[in-house]
Amino acid sequence: MATDEEAPLVVENPKNQNPIVNHERDIHILSCAFLLIFLAYGAAQNLESTINTEGNLGTTSLGILYLSFMFCSIFASLVVRKLGSKNALILGSTGYWLFVAANLMPNWYTMVPASLYLGFAASIIWVGQGTYLTSTARSHASDHILNEAVIIGKFNGEFWGMFASHQFVGNLITLALMRDGEGGSTSGTTTLFLVFIGTITLGAVLMCFLSKRTGKEETGLQDSSASFFFSVVTLFKSIITLLQDIRMLLVIPLIAYSGLQQAFVWAEFTKYIVVPTMGESGVGGAMAVYGVFDAICSLVAGHFTFGLSSISIIVSGGALVQAAVLAWILLSHSVTGGVLGILYPLLIAALWGIGDGVLNTQLSALLGILFRDDLEGAFAQLKLWQSFAIAIVFFLGPYISLQTMLVIMFAALCLSMSGFLFLTLKVEKAFSYRAV
Repeated sequence: MATDEEAPLVVENPKNQNPIVNHERDIHILSCAFLLIFLAYGAAQNLESTINTEGNLGTTSLGILYLSFMFCSIFASLVVRKLGSKNALILGSTGYWLFVAANLMPNWYTMVPASLYLGFAASIIWVGQGTYLTSTARSHASDHILNEAVIIGKFNGEFWGMFASHQFVGNLITLALMRDGEGGSTSGTTTLFLVFIGTITLGAVLMCFLSKRTGKEETGLQDSSASFFFSVVTLFKSIITLLQDIRMLLVIPLIAYSGLQQAFVWAEFTKYIVVPTMGESGVGGAMAVYGVFDAICSLVAGHFTFGLSSISIIVSGGALVQAAVLAWILLSHSVTGGVLGILYPLLIAALWGIGDGVLNTQLSALLGILFRDDLEGAFAQLKLWQSFAIAIVFFLGPYISLQTMLVIMFAALCLSMSGFLFLTLKVEKAFSYRAV
């Protein structure tokens, strides 16, 4: 008997003579490709505020990037429909390559255009990822007569577990190649970014081996005879329709909070909690711990996802963890030395990674279950509101205190969880009864 490793990419189905794609292998490829791309981009993003300090070039570039991401997310579903999810994934990887390459000669003429283009590329790669993964999970469940929600949860768990480990791997590479020099300077950045360019290239090549999806997201939506105007009108109708759906309105606050809590780690946590006690050299270690717990939690949460009831329980657990961390920092944060000065930020990083792992896996699974008839539009909404929240943190962070940010985060968490629980406990039941 052939093992999983020996199984061919396509086998014949003796019942209907139609080829069956090895869907699990596609998820393995997709997960590895994103790991290679984002271990480079994630580490580069963490370094922007440290190595590109002149005129706040690094943080300003990231703010521009996420504003571009937000705007382009409006049209991302149209692009993905026209290109197909596989082609969108490959094209999207070029933006990350260009952004990392721009760091070899960082100035306003290289970083700003690269940031603008990456906003477009990121919007289509993430809409493509959500569409591709969910379509693959559904096809796998259909081919093997399995519970669709369980397979969506399992595939999301594997993907987000692999993806979350990019923080650990990328930061280890950074620690190995970068060195502190005299006068606060650093060396090894050129070598580091060349290595990152190589990993992104490898990830993009790996995506070429993905099977082309033949589900709804790739058929019936790419009519070449349709005018661009008609396509844009259809797109805006889709956006308006989703925004009129009470389920989307109730999940948007949770989507926005997921963006806030990610940006909080990248900007506020490292600046106010890690650096004062562990120094700049400790940022890589703290983010590595964050990535490890994020990855483990993503895998575990995905394994236990089987429907809306499990999603509501898992998300509630993750929200309680992050609420406890926010209250802990707000009420008792102080800069301490010694062993506690090291353990304190590492513990916060671990707990925050647990919450992020929960939100990543469960939001993707939730949208895949609730909006199966418009995957591209649903995942475009996901990235639109996430990037909007992230951009707010990057632009407002320098002008508000840590305490103010914590209060905003706590209020956003409470609001988003209220809407989410109302959705899962009341609204979705009404939709289910109506569909029967």
